Amino acid sequence: MYNSSDPRSTLAPAQQKSATRTHGSFFGSQLELFYGTRPQLSDGNGETWIGRAQNLVVAYSKACEGGVFERAAQPDEYAVIIPDRETQVEITTEHGTETVPGYSVAFVPPGRSAIRMLTSGTIIRLVTYKSTDLAEAASNAEAFPGEHPNVPPFQPWPEPAGGLRLKWYTLDVPEDPSRFGRIYRCTTMMVNYLTPRNGPRARDNVSPHHHDDFEQVSLALTGAFTHHLRWPWTTNMNVWREDEHLYCESPSICVIPPPSIHTTTAEGAGVNQLVDLFSPPRMDFSLKPGWVLNADDYPMPNG
Repeated sequence: MYNSSDPRSTLAPAQQKSATRTHGSFFGSQLELFYGTRPQLSDGNGETWIGRAQNLVVAYSKACEGGVFERAAQPDEYAVIIPDRETQVEITTEHGTETVPGYSVAFVPPGRSAIRMLTSGTIIRLVTYKSTDLAEAASNAEAFPGEHPNVPPFQPWPEPAGGLRLKWYTLDVPEDPSRFGRIYRCTTMMVNYLTPRNGPRARDNVSPHHHDDFEQVSLALTGAFTHHLRWPWTTNMNVWREDEHLYCESPSICVIPPPSIHTTTAEGAGVNQLVDLFSPPRMDFSLKPGWVLNADDYPMPNG
């Protein structure tokens, strides 16, 4: 349910699977607070907080200058968000070394790689559950012992014709009211760096909606938010769930499971910056011309 001013109101209607599909069970949200809690990893490179969803793992690091974050045998492509303009990193892969500026998102190929901090600052690494070292270190790892009933098995999207190499993209992109956020995708995930909201969100202009079969991970970088979730009623009252209104400051993540109806309200008086993450990429967003800013670099699945 979107206001007509919301670009998502132009999305093609999804097939109403939930109208005919009976969900035998539901599972609740996951709220992982990276503030006021102890990091999962702490060493000379900095401090790292880790939380996960079914398919996606988020590693949020306050990194020291000179710190190095290596992946010795990364199983698949992963992403790095560098949210602050003053932060600068150097990323090395088997194809060489490249300097990546702040306020950008990078996609790093599988295999051996290293991120070296040229300055201190924040980096966020996004990997799939196949990176078992990070997945098992997540603060909420016990919530994901196996497959969840409403999330299909993970399937990566096709690789570019020339194979996977380091790619990075600036987040400094002009606003376009016909486009929803700033969306980038790779073979394993989609990053939507939403337009920052100054001050609280108006209570008469929210966007309750649901995803029938994929998770959303909402990463709060600045400000504060309340994530509102509601689950459908089925004929089996034993699986009904209470509504959730989850207040969080930043940094934090909220894992929003399908098929919960959800919307998020910004609460902070200043800048509220949210980033929505999906693994694998969203098909509906990818089908909208001009929405995925790096669509030319990554092919769509056949059909």
